[in-house]
Amino acid sequence: MANDQVLTAEQVIDRTKKYLNDENANFVRRAYEFAKHSHREQYRKSGEPYIIHPIQVAGILADLEMDPSTVAAGFLHDVVEDTDVTLKDIEDAFGKEVAMLVDGVTKLGKIKYKSQEEQQAENHRKMFVAMAQDIRVILIKLADRLHNMRTLKHLPAEKQRRISNETLEIFAPLAHRLGISKIKWELEDTALRYLNPQQYYRIVNLMKKKRAEREQYLEDVIEEMKNSMNEVSIKNEISGRPKHIYSIYRKMAIQNKQFNEIYDLLAVRIIVNSIKDCYAVLGIIHTCWKPMPGRFKDYIAMPKPNMYQSLHTTVIGPKGDPLEVQIRTSEMHKIAEFGIAAHWAYKEGKTVNESASLEEKLTWFREILEFQDDTANAEEFMESLKIDLFSDMVFVFTPKGDVIELASGSVPIDFAYRIHSEIGNKTIGAKVNGKMVTLDYKLKTGDIVEILTSKHSYGPSQDWLKLAQTSQAKNKIRAFFKKQRRDENVDKGREMVEKEIRNMEFDLKEILTPDNIKSVVEKFNFANDEDMYAAVGYNGVTALQVANRLTEKWRKKRDLEQNTTITNAVSELKSFPATKRRESGVRVSGIDNLLIRLSRCCNPVPGDEIVGFITKGRGVSVHRADCTNIDTADAQARLIPVEWETGLNDRKEYNVDIEITGYDRRGLLNEVLQAVNETKTNISAVTGRSDRNKMATIIMSISIVNVSHLQKVVERIKQISEIYSVRRMMN
Repeated sequence: MANDQVLTAEQVIDRTKKYLNDENANFVRRAYEFAKHSHREQYRKSGEPYIIHPIQVAGILADLEMDPSTVAAGFLHDVVEDTDVTLKDIEDAFGKEVAMLVDGVTKLGKIKYKSQEEQQAENHRKMFVAMAQDIRVILIKLADRLHNMRTLKHLPAEKQRRISNETLEIFAPLAHRLGISKIKWELEDTALRYLNPQQYYRIVNLMKKKRAEREQYLEDVIEEMKNSMNEVSIKNEISGRPKHIYSIYRKMAIQNKQFNEIYDLLAVRIIVNSIKDCYAVLGIIHTCWKPMPGRFKDYIAMPKPNMYQSLHTTVIGPKGDPLEVQIRTSEMHKIAEFGIAAHWAYKEGKTVNESASLEEKLTWFREILEFQDDTANAEEFMESLKIDLFSDMVFVFTPKGDVIELASGSVPIDFAYRIHSEIGNKTIGAKVNGKMVTLDYKLKTGDIVEILTSKHSYGPSQDWLKLAQTSQAKNKIRAFFKKQRRDENVDKGREMVEKEIRNMEFDLKEILTPDNIKSVVEKFNFANDEDMYAAVGYNGVTALQVANRLTEKWRKKRDLEQNTTITNAVSELKSFPATKRRESGVRVSGIDNLLIRLSRCCNPVPGDEIVGFITKGRGVSVHRADCTNIDTADAQARLIPVEWETGLNDRKEYNVDIEITGYDRRGLLNEVLQAVNETKTNISAVTGRSDRNKMATIIMSISIVNVSHLQKVVERIKQISEIYSVRRMMN
């Protein structure tokens, strides 16, 4: 899975021929030909033909030895989103299975959302729900994201940071959860290179300096291990495993360590033939070197939830430094590298028992469908996933010895609700390892947890929502209150809806008629109006959503009236004095003697594309054409053309806020201030901050005469070393 090689379609198909029969390999070839034709005349940001991307995605899937449908879907994963091809076309040509996989990774492009964040959250929700039905969806998506990260250098810096953040928050943890370490490490290292290039290249250079010393040390250790194992005739394969850059970075950041304080930059990996040999080798290692207390982990007896199995131990090595040793069988090693993909690798004649076993190992993933049912919107759904599926895990035991997996930081309440909703609702206390503990006790791996219940319990308290750490527990607590407090929620929801309608300046009596309410209740699929108001009361649906539905007909009528009276509004504006017109440097096309002011939300300056907004009683407000505050139906109805006046703009200064980001080093702020002064630009305000990743952000208010002046300032700041981006801000 080398990231520096660009595969051809023939190379990908040749790789599939190593494990597929001719019929299936030809099926994959047909998918490539279809994709090549569909993406003809399309190009990537790098200037390369677009088909190169699907080829590389299919190549990654072929390296994982995925089944014909998955590799075919790798070739076809973008055709529905980026071309005129429909899912029906895919189904007709390649069958329902391939069409389902392509649909699972296709973004939602036809719906308009309030924000990019909301749209992205909806895309992720769609992908995760499809993935819960067929895990191959996420394998295709991970391959897609991996190649996108490899070619990220062709995108603007802002997109690089946004995509890298998303990769670290969602896709790398997901690869870890599925046990695909080869993809996980590359995603993390590549994301770090764009998010914190200073630290990334610093670690790379420090690792290069000590490479020769580490390699010699490793050779000596491996030779000694081999000699010891040959004496007892255990077949083995020993290799060094270099520490990945992101894991070193995390250790430095979280544990506040310097590079020279990190001793486990290398681990020794020993692969043997059987589980019996694993434990035999462990005994040999502990005989040769002293084990460090508390550093032995048996993931063979208790596998990780991503199916990872291995023995881990840390010993005091030959030079007195800690040395990590991993011991596993070759089958365990394959699963450690490829995770769930190793189970999905194509095998002719795969048995029903194998498929059933795989389903059992992925029961945790079915919780996704539960999140889908319990969350009100896509953003809440994604937060639930990040908390419950992507956080570190602890493993605790029931009194009967069953293992329960919970998010790190979980408390007895989370444990109780994981067992059953009724146990959670009736909880009155908890014992951990035989001793009474408070309900906010943080559970640790190995704890034996016993929940004390009472049939006379009044149920959970509101404080439990603050104590619970998992979204599963929080959702079940909310469900309890939702059921118990229906009347209260109905009254609360009705008040909230009525308030929104009044804010829209509509008459409640006119809007809240029985027929109108009934119509909206049916559109939301509620049984009656009380169910709808109750849903608003417990935040199942927002008051604004209901109010918008109730007032839809009246808002359209008002918009029509505003459009027909816009001419009258312009005439009305002519009565305002023009005392501020010359101060603004803007005029309304073809109309004189108007009160005009520049909007502070977007701070337009000469050279910007601008529009005028007719306000009520305050003349014309001038906005940049891309200002979000005028991107509404109500605002569009009151827009008029405006233009910059010539001969005035070079004498007036305009305030603009800019955001500067860079590596936080000594003297950075002084260099930025000096650079701005060199452009003869006045500075009215400066603020700054730095995060734990040593990323500095400087907000600066400057006075400029036009866009060209602003561009001159921006270009000068960009010349400063270790400045990553300079952007103009919206208020």
